[in-house]
Amino acid sequence: MAQHRYSIIPPYLLQRLAEQAEPELARVAERTLLTDRSLRGARGSFLGAAPATIRSSVLPADGAAADREISSAGNTERLPGTVLRREGDAATGDLAADEAYDGFGATWELFHDVYGRNSIDGAGMLLAGTVHYGSGYDNAFWDGQRMVFGDGDGQVFGRFTASLEVIGHELAHGVTERSAGLAYAGQSGALNEHVSDVFGILVKQRHLQQDAGQSDWLIGADLLLPGVAGVAIRSMIAPGTAYDDPRLGKDPQPDHMDRFVTTTDDHGGVHINSGIPNRAFALAARAIGGQAWVGAGQVWFDVLTGGTLRPDADFVTFAALTVEAAKARFGDGSHEHTAIADAWAQVGVTGAVVAEPDPVTPVPADAELLLRRTGGVTGMVRERRTTLEELPASDARKWNSLLTSNALVDVATGNPVRDGFCYRVACEALSVDVTVPEEDLTTSQRTLFQRTLQGE
Repeated sequence: MAQHRYSIIPPYLLQRLAEQAEPELARVAERTLLTDRSLRGARGSFLGAAPATIRSSVLPADGAAADREISSAGNTERLPGTVLRREGDAATGDLAADEAYDGFGATWELFHDVYGRNSIDGAGMLLAGTVHYGSGYDNAFWDGQRMVFGDGDGQVFGRFTASLEVIGHELAHGVTERSAGLAYAGQSGALNEHVSDVFGILVKQRHLQQDAGQSDWLIGADLLLPGVAGVAIRSMIAPGTAYDDPRLGKDPQPDHMDRFVTTTDDHGGVHINSGIPNRAFALAARAIGGQAWVGAGQVWFDVLTGGTLRPDADFVTFAALTVEAAKARFGDGSHEHTAIADAWAQVGVTGAVVAEPDPVTPVPADAELLLRRTGGVTGMVRERRTTLEELPASDARKWNSLLTSNALVDVATGNPVRDGFCYRVACEALSVDVTVPEEDLTTSQRTLFQRTLQGE
């Protein structure tokens, strides 16, 4: 399956360098642009739908640990390169390799220790990275399987492993791919970039043990070299102020919907318009106070992995979901709930109303529900027969919605991955009998199925 590819430096910034900079720097920027275009073509379009397989988050088993592997391309453009360091190995002395290794660890720790997610896919995925990619390559990217780092041009951009929040940002693209699958175009694409900025900055804040008031809220603060008129490639708290340099131009990010940029460049302005939700998050985190990863960050994680965020979501939809998630987690009218709603209003994202679900015919409370799980490495079968009246009220409502909609039928024709689980769901009263691969379930569906089988 073709993978999307996400770069930290947007094409418009590289294009500016190619057009305005001195000849050698322009040549490096042009080469980076050509490399990015060829890689994009090789791995599939950014503009397609979300990946067909969206793996859900699961709580890690006891003893879960990061699994890292850092390679070097040796300044070629061949991937994956030669392995330099694997999990548990001593530092190599190669600064870029060791920075990537440590950054991967800090990112894994945020998702695991704070949110209970075991690596990018929720199931212990190898964190693979390649350093020293290309000659003077002015970018870093996530290609669906690994993160790749250039060493920079040495004049405007330094090595891309130097920025912890950039590492967190790119790995977070993998989390988004395997949860909500936000489509990389227009507002949903800007949200995709925004979510990566959010978890990138949270990796840095947690590593430095900074609260929301202490953070600089800068993305790529360690990328720009001395002599560049700027502090980073983006500012979450003050979009549009990160740089104003003769070679880079002026930071184009808007900080309010009144200044939303309508463009066909950069897949509909995904790196530009992400400034609007970025500011909303930073404002909310500051208003809540304390550690942002356990306040606003928890709410954003709930939305990203909760199964209700659609791939084509716009700003209003996303804002509404965060407001509802804050209400669910912290309480209606709580400090967190109010702060998040106010933050969206401050950036002009209004009308955030969560639509009520369409009415459905209720499933008879005494109708028998069969849930059967097969497959897996050991081939063990697990089955439960129950009725909705025997289930907790909240789970009964979820099953009622699933059984009276096409949500399961729509994915029932998928093929499971090798050694993967499949669930059979049958309810004779509704003439429902479908089999669904586990990897095609949303996070909330998967959790519901597991809880039902366990009888919790």
